[in-house]
Amino acid sequence: MKRISLGLDVLVADGNLQKTFRGNVALLAHNASVDSSLVHASVRFKELFGSRFVKLFGPQHGFSTSAQDNMIETDHEIHPYFNIPVYSLYSETRVPTDSMLEAVNHLFVDLQDIGSRMYTYIYTLTLLLEKCSDKPIEIIVLDRPNPLNGVTIEGNILDLNFESFIGRHPIPVRHAMTIGEVALMHQKFWAKEKANLKVINMRNWDREMYYEDTQLRWLLPSPNLGRVESALTFPAIVLFEGTNLSEGRGTTQALEIMGHPKIEPFSFYKDQLTQKIKQSKLEGFTLRPITFLPTFHKQKDEVCGGFQLHTTDRTLYQPWRVGQFLLREVYHYLGDDFEWLSPPYEYNYTQQPIDIINGTDTLRHWVTQNGSLEELDSFEDLKDYTLQLEDIKIY
Repeated sequence: MKRISLGLDVLVADGNLQKTFRGNVALLAHNASVDSSLVHASVRFKELFGSRFVKLFGPQHGFSTSAQDNMIETDHEIHPYFNIPVYSLYSETRVPTDSMLEAVNHLFVDLQDIGSRMYTYIYTLTLLLEKCSDKPIEIIVLDRPNPLNGVTIEGNILDLNFESFIGRHPIPVRHAMTIGEVALMHQKFWAKEKANLKVINMRNWDREMYYEDTQLRWLLPSPNLGRVESALTFPAIVLFEGTNLSEGRGTTQALEIMGHPKIEPFSFYKDQLTQKIKQSKLEGFTLRPITFLPTFHKQKDEVCGGFQLHTTDRTLYQPWRVGQFLLREVYHYLGDDFEWLSPPYEYNYTQQPIDIINGTDTLRHWVTQNGSLEELDSFEDLKDYTLQLEDIKIY
């Protein structure tokens, strides 16, 4: 297999391409913004553009990817090495201000997304595109792989009545786009005014690839996704952020595990889940009964019983369905000990967190009413979205 060249690699290797960016340059990046040799994009930009490299921007979790959880903001600062401003787009604002963009001619975006609708980096990108639609600033997306592949689409389409910073656009949970394709989708179908957008494509990436197939190193794109396996479990376990259950924050396997002090995992698994999983016909995964101790966040210092979600066959595994199934079962197992979290969540102060995670309140009602998996399937209408995706694919 030919080695994959990331958008950043293509830029670094092409002197003629570099010469097309003649003005001042800024970069929106995070911890995982490295080339295939593990050199950070900011280091490469200093080499390529010298004194014309004038500003850095960081998304949620910060440029250094050190801030935990939602609504934990990061400050603006002067970078101690590059001696240029670092502006946080997860601070008092999630949209760059005019002063932040002043004297910028080309703003590059190099963010590793994880292929799930509830991950905020794609919304930092689309807010940036909207902000720059009336400005003479070129937005250049350095494309990166979708870790969940660019083929498999799964989950309900976001109901715009539940729009938030973890869901701004009508896309499914597994959207099968690269971040460059998200930008193109935004410009074609969602933008009121178009920005000056350029996408620098990867080379040798195939849509069928999961991240493990790329032979690229996984660097955590956010503090609680330290392993490539976490990208596969995220669409399921992230649902528990809308509940009083721990989703593993405060452990070394966040967003791969979930639990609560009142769950006895072994009997729950043997007496209830084993048979129900067989009946569900859900495949490609294993739930492993565990106990764990979160050292911070929900259920801090409380021993929790729960499960680790393991993917055993990526081609059969359906994380959105597995997550909804598990949430339904846990809700009815815990009874009065189960709680839906109350607002605020991701700057939404009125709607229930589980509803903005799901992009609808229908799924919460499905859980509480002990709905069937056949009914769950009926919530997934992907025909129009599939046609839109075909229209903007670049690989």
